[in-house]
Amino acid sequence: MIILVTGGAGFVGSHLCERLAMDKNNAVYSLDNYFTGSEKNHVDNVTYIKGSTFNIDGLVGFKPDLIYHFGEYSRVEQSFDDMDKVWKFNMEGTFAVLEFVRKTGAKIVYAGSSTKFADDRGGENASPYAWSKSTNTRLVKNYGDWYGIDYAVAYFYNVYGKREIQAGKYATVIALFKEKMKNGENLTVVSPGTQVRNFTHIDDTIDALLLIGEKGRGDEYGIGNPAGFTILEVAKIFGGKIEMLPERRGNRMTARVVTDKTVKLGWNPRRNLKDYIEEMRRSNWRS
Repeated sequence: MIILVTGGAGFVGSHLCERLAMDKNNAVYSLDNYFTGSEKNHVDNVTYIKGSTFNIDGLVGFKPDLIYHFGEYSRVEQSFDDMDKVWKFNMEGTFAVLEFVRKTGAKIVYAGSSTKFADDRGGENASPYAWSKSTNTRLVKNYGDWYGIDYAVAYFYNVYGKREIQAGKYATVIALFKEKMKNGENLTVVSPGTQVRNFTHIDDTIDALLLIGEKGRGDEYGIGNPAGFTILEVAKIFGGKIEMLPERRGNRMTARVVTDKTVKLGWNPRRNLKDYIEEMRRSNWRS
């Protein structure tokens, strides 16, 4: 099978490429503009194409059987300051990918956002990022109806694990806390700290994505661990000194975990956050 992963040099994309490439029957390609992706995330037996999704038709000269589309801007609070990137990467980029899908006949697995299920469905327009993702989810579904494309929409819930971004404004919570513990710094928690997140290990996420790519059809394939933690609870598990930061726009409080369709494919999460943090503690925060 010929498989293209957009954003294949990023956190989730690189792990997916790695697992896909283990099957010798797969020819795996990555298309990434390296905005948050890194060449350090390259893995064996994957062909890497450097460029943006809005140029996909000129960059990809083959017909994939399956496209995992992860190559979008993916930060909530920062998106208020990055509207130009949100528009370019998410709106123009995803439109170009869908046109490429229509042209080639590939199946697409689109990475939706669990902000769709935030605060009793009140989070779809809470930030430029959330708006772009909810808009694109509807566009993917419409392309399925209008043009008969084969699609599935997966929803991520705070994925954590090896290769997370650890520093800067695009750092993720677990990786950021790990770096702060390693450096003896305060754990910074955005107020009020009671916002709940369903942290899901990268290996569980990839397990689900492989099933969705193979058997998923339609919308609402959530990939979330049912165990929820507040950010303050997570900081206390790490055990560092906590420093509270002001509230930020777009910061959802809760999100429903919608996994019924994914579970029916045979998926269940097997890893838990407390064990992962303990493993990092034993390695002195260097894992």
